[in-house]
Amino acid sequence: MDVVKQLQKIGEGTYGVVFKAIDLTNNNVVAVKRIRLEKEDEGVPSTTLREIALLKHICHPCVVRLFEVIHENNQLNLVFEFVDSDLKVFIDQQRKTKTYFPPILVKKYMFQMLQALAFCHARRVLHRDIKPQNILIDSQGNIKLADFGLAREFNIPLRTLTKEVITLWYRCPELLLGANKYSTSVDIWSIGCIFAELVLLQPLFPSDSEIDHLFKVFQLLGTPSDGAVTQLPNFRTTFPKWNVNLLASKFINTPLDSQGLDLLSRMLVINPANRISASDALKHPYFDELKQ
Repeated sequence: MDVVKQLQKIGEGTYGVVFKAIDLTNNNVVAVKRIRLEKEDEGVPSTTLREIALLKHICHPCVVRLFEVIHENNQLNLVFEFVDSDLKVFIDQQRKTKTYFPPILVKKYMFQMLQALAFCHARRVLHRDIKPQNILIDSQGNIKLADFGLAREFNIPLRTLTKEVITLWYRCPELLLGANKYSTSVDIWSIGCIFAELVLLQPLFPSDSEIDHLFKVFQLLGTPSDGAVTQLPNFRTTFPKWNVNLLASKFINTPLDSQGLDLLSRMLVINPANRISASDALKHPYFDELKQ
């Protein structure tokens, strides 16, 4: 690690600590994710190996860049581009001031997030942990999708995947209902939840358990009565029946316009087969203002 000078700790997660540092070869500020390999026989955590492998071939302006991997002294150091802040910090700041984000800013953030997602999905990569903390924002307002520890490559036909992914508040109903074959629509649901949170300045589905979360989704969007979702292993015919979609009522006194609400409603569809794709979302009229 002679090429990097550590400055300060900026975060800590399950598998390591993140430091702000200086790359001594070019004096650029970088972020170093340090994973300590405590037991040699256990090797490198699978999430870290996956993150390295995926980021090596995902190169996009809206995805955080992995510069280098340095392995020494029982430590694995991942050197990333340094990004100043994240979306959660920005949302918390706005909530404290009780002022909505300007609509054009929400539009710019969403467009960049969807660009990153469309790029990943086109390369058959699911992120599987999209939440405000994993959406980094630099000082110029540029979005960087980060933390690919739970990301997976997928193929057609879909193979069985774990259901234990995506932070609860941003997790789609099919995962809560036991689906073990899923695709890009799981990320679209998460992005839709973030879209709503950018407008409301509070999470759309704050919950303390999986069943609480599922019922809050049904209360807002309606309990499904037929279709593929009702065939999933955890679906019960005894679930409470909410029959009306109340999504629009959540945004009556907010800056979200009709086109934004239409795009959001296409993301937050209980049946994953009917959710809009990231590439189609980028073509939605909601973003026309950015293309002029």
